[in-house]
Amino acid sequence: MIKFLLGVIIALALIGGAIKIESSDESWQIVIHKKDALDSIKNGAIRIYNIVEKLISEADVIQTSTLTLEELVD
Repeated sequence: MIKFLLGVIIALALIGGAIKIESSDESWQIVIHKKDALDSIKNGAIRIYNIVEKLISEADVIQTSTLTLEELVD
């Protein structure tokens, strides 16, 4: 469970832009901006929320229906 939460936090930080991967011919570097990490996680969560909200609003699954009630006379 803890690994999953850490993975989500890292993914949100990547999406938000706090973690950058820089490479050269000889090495790879992961650069973490500590001050921007919290803001990045918030920005990443907001971006994911907006994407999901857009997908849900465009879905044809949600349809309106009407209900009519009639009295039966015997």
